[in-house]
Parts: sequence; structure tokens; C-alpha cells
Amino acid sequence: MKHTAGIAASAVALLALSACAAGSGESHQAAQAGVLSQLLLGFWHGAIAPVALIVEIVNTFAPHVLPWTMHLYESRGTGVVYDIGFYVGLAGGPSVVWSRRSRRD
Repeated sequence: MKHTAGIAASAVALLALSACAAGSGESHQAAQAGVLSQLLLGFWHGAIAPVALIVEIVNTFAPHVLPWTMHLYESRGTGVVYDIGFYVGLAGGPSVVWSRRSRRD
């Protein structure tokens, strides 16, 4: 039961934070801000990259199934700092954390 509640809480948190997904207006504004916001934005986009990839595939093959669109990578106004954050987030994202957790159980 704890495991199911944890997954449900993670899904709700992920949906709540998906407003900062790549390609959104908020994401574009944050990408234009300072170095720290670019780094954190890149980290966030890297961490949610597996989910963003699934959403992008669904939107490609069934365009009207999901009520939103999501991009894998923020291409507007980003630089090296965003790229570093993206790859760090991708390398240390949820899939790595979940795989380590399942090994301990």
C-alpha cells in the first residue's frame, strides 16, 4: 500500500510541475533569466525527460489523445549552462533513483 501511495504522490507532483515543461511560456521566461535558473531548468527538463519522451510519442501518433503538448528539450534561448543541467538531470533523474531503490528492496 505504501508503494502505491508513493507512486500516486509522485504522479501528482509530476503533473503539478509539468507546467514547467520544455516549450511552455514559463519555461521560455526562465530560460531567459540568469545562470542559476537556466541550470535548474535544465536539471528539471532532464529529470522529466523520460515522461516528456512518452508524451511526445503519444502526441505524434495520436495527436488529440492528450490535452497538452510537451517537448523534450527547451530550444529557445538556452546555453551551455542549460545543457549541463539537462544532462545532470538526465543522468540523475527518476529512473536512476527508482532503479537503485528497487535493488535495495
